[in-house]
Amino acid sequence: MPQYLAPGIYVEEAPPAARPIAGVGTSTAGFIGVVADDVEMPVNSENNTAQLPVATADEPQLVTSWTEFKNKFGDFQTGNKILAHAIYGFFNNGGNRCWVVRVSTEEDLDNLATLLEKFEPIDEIAIVAVPGATTQVRQEAIIDHCEKMLDRVAILDGQQTPAALTAAAIQDGTKDSSYVGLYFPWIQVFDPIANAIAPQPPSGHIAGVYARVDGERGTYKAPANEVIRGAVNLSTPLSKAHQAGLNPSGINAIRTFGGNIKIWGARTLGGDANGEFKYISTRRLFNFLRESIDEGTQFAVFEPNNPSLWQRISRNVSDFLLGQWREGALFGDTPKQAFFVKCDAETNPADVRERGQVIAEIGVAIVKPAEFVIFRIQQMTGS
Repeated sequence: MPQYLAPGIYVEEAPPAARPIAGVGTSTAGFIGVVADDVEMPVNSENNTAQLPVATADEPQLVTSWTEFKNKFGDFQTGNKILAHAIYGFFNNGGNRCWVVRVSTEEDLDNLATLLEKFEPIDEIAIVAVPGATTQVRQEAIIDHCEKMLDRVAILDGQQTPAALTAAAIQDGTKDSSYVGLYFPWIQVFDPIANAIAPQPPSGHIAGVYARVDGERGTYKAPANEVIRGAVNLSTPLSKAHQAGLNPSGINAIRTFGGNIKIWGARTLGGDANGEFKYISTRRLFNFLRESIDEGTQFAVFEPNNPSLWQRISRNVSDFLLGQWREGALFGDTPKQAFFVKCDAETNPADVRERGQVIAEIGVAIVKPAEFVIFRIQQMTGS
């Protein structure tokens, strides 16, 4: 408390009781892929290369541009082919920040569960992809990681050459999960190594689309009906009839429309079976809301558990959700229709307070994608 000796007016700056909740980032990706120990590394701006040390294996490396990836993992070449195309596709489609873990050989990916533990302390990661990992064991390791962390989703690649164009063949035994978007078919990109068109798992490019949509619209917008930049063709063309057999199971189709390669699916793996979380945008928005509220209410820990604290929590969370409603992320004509926050004596009776707990109940009405747009047209008799 300042000491005042002379009569007069004194103006003090008072810190806010609680700072507004800021939305967490949703577009940082985590990639794992093969980069051989003996890849050629760039040594100058003239694209000369030499046998220089590549980034340490099994350790996450922050990458914020394609140039930075080349400086740490090398340019397009045989020893990093799939991962390099995935990272290039990520940045080309709108990504701006990712963490990359390299392994030396394809066999090292059999230890994927342990490698994914490297991502656990990196709180900003919201998307996880292991381009080209299509075995059930590897894909379920990625799913288990996302379900454990609760703040990120996986982008999985469907089988490159499934035995049939059915959901079961494309999924090939991988379990359903609302924390996953699985995409099929593989795309085709220009490969500067072979100077030809080559197949590429789509997960890296699609992670970039996620980031692009987040930046242009918001996490609530489904990352679908979006062009995949850099894709020149599809390994397996799909028709509307093909997709009709895949969509209910949550296999997200990639299709060609007017020469453009587009994501034409917005579901989580399992589709209709995932209930309220059958859309990937719903899962990602819920993750965003949960993580933002978690990080934005840390001020409440160890505060006196009384009505004043309950009001501060209610006000901060309500203000945050009001902002989300105004941006179009929540459904309703009024804020009361879109969300509620209840933190009072009813949710915090004496026995709850004695356990050192504060309980706030929050409800949100999340917007869902307009997946089926139906126009009913009838012929009218002219008058």
